[in-house]
Amino acid sequence: MADAVILTALDRTEHGTHNARRLRKNGKIPAVLYGHKEATIPLSLSRDELYKAVRHGVRLVDVKQGDKLEKALIRDVQWDPLGHDILHVDFTRVSMDERIQVDVRVELRGTAPGVTAGGVLNQPLHNLKVECLAIAIPQSIRVSVAELQLEQAIQVKALTLPEGVKVLNDPEAIIVQCVPKIIEEVAPAPGAAVAPVAESAEPELIGRKKPEEAEEEPAAEKEKKK
Repeated sequence: MADAVILTALDRTEHGTHNARRLRKNGKIPAVLYGHKEATIPLSLSRDELYKAVRHGVRLVDVKQGDKLEKALIRDVQWDPLGHDILHVDFTRVSMDERIQVDVRVELRGTAPGVTAGGVLNQPLHNLKVECLAIAIPQSIRVSVAELQLEQAIQVKALTLPEGVKVLNDPEAIIVQCVPKIIEEVAPAPGAAVAPVAESAEPELIGRKKPEEAEEEPAAEKEKKK
């Protein structure tokens, strides 16, 4: 197991949007720590420490508040609308021997033969909900597509999982599939030359005379018109 990541936290006594903005301006991120039937504690953390942990995909951390050290799971990270800045973080307390449920991203490995044959990969599931020990959260669930042929799929039930990890998704759910590439017709650009379309023969209408038939009018009819 990798060394625990320690995040130093301070008490946060002031609340509200204005105070949260002021914290972020000063290099701090507002957060809360809750769970295990203990009090919910408002905190603030170093933005640099938190960003480093999040960028490395860390899920389990030690939150240090004064002399107290609590093991916690990064349960929720709220980002700004552009996804650049962290606005708020929720931590939930966990125990070393506690089994928890978390979302873990799917990581595709290899090159699918079906893609080489002209297909494309379609991935309906990018994350899986798993149950495991708090100290054994996998960073990702790796799925090999090295044998995936055109019009084949890999389902949840076909996964090879780390020891002690259980996937809670539907076993029949498709994680990734190789499907034929759809070629869409592209409309010509404005002003572009358009190839002429050959004129099809005009359909014959019942009761309508052909031009040559109209010219061959019976002689008796011609006499009546005189």
